[in-house]
Amino acid sequence: MSAPLDLLVLGNAIVDVIARTEEDFLSAQGVPKGAMQLIDEARAEDLFAAMGPATIVSGGSGANTAVGAAILGAKTGFIGKVRDDELGGLFAHDLKATGVTFSVPAATDGPATARCFVLVTPDGERTMNTYLGACQGLSPADVDEATTAAARVVYLEGYLWDPPAAKDAFRKAVKIAHAAGNAVALTLSDAFCVGRYREEFLGLIRDGSIDILFANSAELQSLYETDDADAAVKALRDERDARGKHLLGLVTRSAEGSLVVRGGEIRAVEASPVHEVVDTTGAGDLFAAGFLAGHARGLDYATSARLGSLAAAEVIQHIGARPQHDLVALAKAQGLI
Repeated sequence: MSAPLDLLVLGNAIVDVIARTEEDFLSAQGVPKGAMQLIDEARAEDLFAAMGPATIVSGGSGANTAVGAAILGAKTGFIGKVRDDELGGLFAHDLKATGVTFSVPAATDGPATARCFVLVTPDGERTMNTYLGACQGLSPADVDEATTAAARVVYLEGYLWDPPAAKDAFRKAVKIAHAAGNAVALTLSDAFCVGRYREEFLGLIRDGSIDILFANSAELQSLYETDDADAAVKALRDERDARGKHLLGLVTRSAEGSLVVRGGEIRAVEASPVHEVVDTTGAGDLFAAGFLAGHARGLDYATSARLGSLAAAEVIQHIGARPQHDLVALAKAQGLI
């Protein structure tokens, strides 16, 4: 039997290529500021050639969450697909070095390991251009039944909904997790992602596939097709699945903190202080990491959300979506753990 996990993440296995840039570069390249768009390999090569000096680090939304949760003491695993190339080896090494279990075999042929070109403007906003590459090879065969059944929470990144076979992998994971009496979480990932798959995401919520939902205000407004942030939160508050059950919703609101939406009630949680916003890449990923790590420790929802805010605050004060400071020490200093 597989060792129990607090968290098992299904996500795109991506290596981030991060560069600072000016807004006129975004305009010249024709990329919408603050969004994530998918690109092909030829466009990836052209964009890389046009970018300035870059930092190359392992990334991917779900993988960032897995790493953050592991750093905070949660027993964490990751399911994603890389190629047996240099970047694939880097990705696997970085996950395992932080204590995340990662045993999905690398592809031996086909597209290269995925890359995300992250362009960071002076205001800290990140614009992402993603070549999915080997990510698209993730399939139900990569979802190990024993490992999935042993995870207290199975977590899906919304971006994973782009590769068709990955949808089947997640549906398999949902079925296994619920059969074992465990929870399933979804992060909406990006407002443009929600725009592509709104009906499918609502379907997952309403058919009972999802127990925990992570979203920022823009993503939630896209989900419910409203310009009113409060109306979107109220729609989430009133959301019930086919059995009449409320889900647990976590809504991040940048400097305004977060909301815990549960059982028809909404509770506001303050944001952690931030000295300077350098790069917002990974803020939502690390919020989810902190919340789920707190949940694994048995903390109440509000305290778990504060732990998420602390992790998010740390990651936006430097380049890159992985923590650079001791999150456990920071959490202890604030009396959260």
